[in-house]
Amino acid sequence: MKLIHKKAPDFSLADQDGGTHTLSQYRGKKVLIYFYPKDDTPGCTTEACSFRDNHEALVKAGLVVLGISKDTVKSHKKFVEKYKLPFPLLSDEDTSVCQAYGVWRLKKFMGREYMGIERMSFLIDEEGSVAKIYESVKPKEHAGEVLQDGK
Repeated sequence: MKLIHKKAPDFSLADQDGGTHTLSQYRGKKVLIYFYPKDDTPGCTTEACSFRDNHEALVKAGLVVLGISKDTVKSHKKFVEKYKLPFPLLSDEDTSVCQAYGVWRLKKFMGREYMGIERMSFLIDEEGSVAKIYESVKPKEHAGEVLQDGK
């Protein structure tokens, strides 16, 4: 986890229902933006369900949770419905937001190199600045870690 205090890149992305979300619309609130590689895969499902299970406590702590991946709106819709996720999942199909936040990176898996989303999260303060960056996120423990930091 890194502590930073620079302006978070604004964005405008569609959620699973086709609604548009911008970071600037959440000014005055703390926002957790979590980037994840792919809907309905084991680690991403664990992380999303952990945020779901802790959502009430996160809201009580004044946090808005936004998930972002390059999956389509349609894919997000299935994922949200399957796991009853109570927060928006935003579609960044062209990876422009992932690139702005530096999570679109060269990855390696089974000897193969490819570009993909690094699982990372950003805690944005009420003024729209990056307060904390979470790297090397552990999907099962991440929501609890954010809850501690969001207080």
